[in-house]
Amino acid sequence: MSYPNVRLRRLRQSSKIRELLEEVRLSPKDLICPIFVQEDLKSKLEGNSMPGFERLPPKDVVDEVNSIANLKIPAIMVFGIPSHKDDGGTSAFAQDGVVQKAISEIRKNLGNEIAIMSDVCLCQYTSSGHCGLVKGDKIDNDSSLDVLAKTAVSQARAGADVVSPSAMMDGQVKAIRTALDDSGFTDVAIMSHSAKHRSSLYSPFKDMAHSAPQFGDRKTYQLPYTNPKEAMREVETDIAEGVDIVMIKPALAYLDLIAMTRRRFNVPISAYSVSGEYALVKAAAMQGWIDEKEVTLELLTAIKRAGADMIVTYFSKIAAKALGEK
Repeated sequence: MSYPNVRLRRLRQSSKIRELLEEVRLSPKDLICPIFVQEDLKSKLEGNSMPGFERLPPKDVVDEVNSIANLKIPAIMVFGIPSHKDDGGTSAFAQDGVVQKAISEIRKNLGNEIAIMSDVCLCQYTSSGHCGLVKGDKIDNDSSLDVLAKTAVSQARAGADVVSPSAMMDGQVKAIRTALDDSGFTDVAIMSHSAKHRSSLYSPFKDMAHSAPQFGDRKTYQLPYTNPKEAMREVETDIAEGVDIVMIKPALAYLDLIAMTRRRFNVPISAYSVSGEYALVKAAAMQGWIDEKEVTLELLTAIKRAGADMIVTYFSKIAAKALGEK
């Protein structure tokens, strides 16, 4: 069929017409900003592999979160770097742990001005650097569940709104949901890293969070990037176990899986634009090869266009400022 009188460029002739016709709108309200809090740090420290992104000393956390809230970003995700690591990952669930104290201070000073999400994993807290407890030469699934559950409860007790298990242990959502409910935290939500793939794009995070495994790799518990059907089984399993929000991670190389999850499941979807995605854009921008703001907004819009309701991204502050300037 031919449409001889159609000129689609008519709809692009002015900025206001283009605004009216935007089909996908990226907003600061779509963003979740990660923060790294390091227990023994005295002043902010920029990560070598993540230029512009800093580890925070505990004393600077409230000011940093306040600056995030002022950009109309609705949520943060707290990652901790403890001064003590051991085989049992005990710092992960200590009530005076680095994440727990940070959450408590944020809640005390900012109230409900921002939603507090917290990572539930053991890689920063174990001597092995693995996301679960090690027995012999293997990462033991079932003993890890108890520690993950205790960690989630300790974070909820400190004031977290959402706990976010990222260890990829089978049954982690069920174990955490049961522990939260039994402890009286029925209103605390779970955002699981449901389809977390084993990816080289995590490398800057491992450097930033001091969480690289000391032996082997994470292939026995993180998803292979070759298996989209398996990824959907992981998402479906988390839903069956009572998850509130599912996550696809990383984001940019897995847009098809975000779209697939959107089509198959009626559940809120988060996507994690990971440290390697940030580092790639930053490196190119520092060389003057790309416009950092424009590329950032384009990539984040692609993630939302694929079907994500919210995006965890190290570009949150940059994107929020750029959107405010449009």
